[in-house]
Amino acid sequence: MGIAAWRRRVAGEARAIVTPGPRMVDELECVASVLLAIALGHLADVKNISWAAFSGYMVMRGHVSESLLRGVLRAVGTTAGALLALAATPLVWTSPALSGAALALVGGGTLYGALTSKRSYAWLFVGLTFAMVLLDKIEHPGDVIAAFASTRIREVLAGTIACVLVSMVSAVTLRRRWPAPPRPPAVGFGWHAESARHSGEAAVALALLPFLATAFKVPELSQGAVSIMALMVIPPGSIGRSALMPVSRRIVLRVGGCACGAIVAGAFLIIAHASMQAVAPVLIAGTVLGVVLGRHIENGQTAIAYAGTQFTLAILVTLVPDSYAHVTVEPGGLARLIGILVGILLLVPVLAGWHLVARPARGRRVDHADEPGD
Repeated sequence: MGIAAWRRRVAGEARAIVTPGPRMVDELECVASVLLAIALGHLADVKNISWAAFSGYMVMRGHVSESLLRGVLRAVGTTAGALLALAATPLVWTSPALSGAALALVGGGTLYGALTSKRSYAWLFVGLTFAMVLLDKIEHPGDVIAAFASTRIREVLAGTIACVLVSMVSAVTLRRRWPAPPRPPAVGFGWHAESARHSGEAAVALALLPFLATAFKVPELSQGAVSIMALMVIPPGSIGRSALMPVSRRIVLRVGGCACGAIVAGAFLIIAHASMQAVAPVLIAGTVLGVVLGRHIENGQTAIAYAGTQFTLAILVTLVPDSYAHVTVEPGGLARLIGILVGILLLVPVLAGWHLVARPARGRRVDHADEPGD
């Protein structure tokens, strides 16, 4: 695409932001859901307000029934994962080997469910929540496990409730004039060997996290587990003999989106610290702008749509503090971004190693049985 074509594309996207329609409505719904989730998170006294805000963002869909179903699946998966972690963590958290085995077993198994089940969103959050609670305990050994599990559930519930309330209001107001386009229904798979192998690769990367936490005291490694599992959720048909290329594209978009979001968020942090009397308004303004831009990119139906989600993630983990009265870059924003990067750095060698093993030998004839997706 030439420079002139890029200019036309950028100009068209800029006009679309201020053009009334389903896309603008979706972005406004996300802003309202995130802000309400932040308020509800503070009322519920959760530990990680940004996770509640991100839940409010991710659950939002154009139809209230879709938002409700997605919210229920997220809440059910989170609750199941928290309860499983509550039972298993006391038995394994003091041993990196046992913790790694638990993360591999639960994370790998639930990722397979996320790849092949019709209710993939619930399966994904069983594994994510289990990993987050276990790794939080390893990082903060003096804290009570039940508190971790409880706050994870309340964070997701705050975001889900906020999203559904906003979606219900929108359904009887804005969506009457600008309805959302229909989405294809979710489908499930039977046994899928390539998805099972793919989940095993993720399990290896997850198993390394407790050793890293013990050896180097890396903060927010739970975000590393989230990155590993989120990056590995790709369509089963695209896995083939090796998923290095499709996952690598997601890694590039995740890193690029997070980097751009961090730059924008950093600018707002500088402005906020320069005007100490207006810290909260500046951070909220940055949050609103970041959510609109991130969702707009995500809704663009382009090859970089996934980067929009990551842009929003970086905005929220950086600009949504657990307390607006005590805003710092560390450990809330920067540490969480470091955790995301560490998860990526663990996953890449595992994918590359399997890719080298799985690629056909030079000169070997590749027949139909060797084609990816068979």
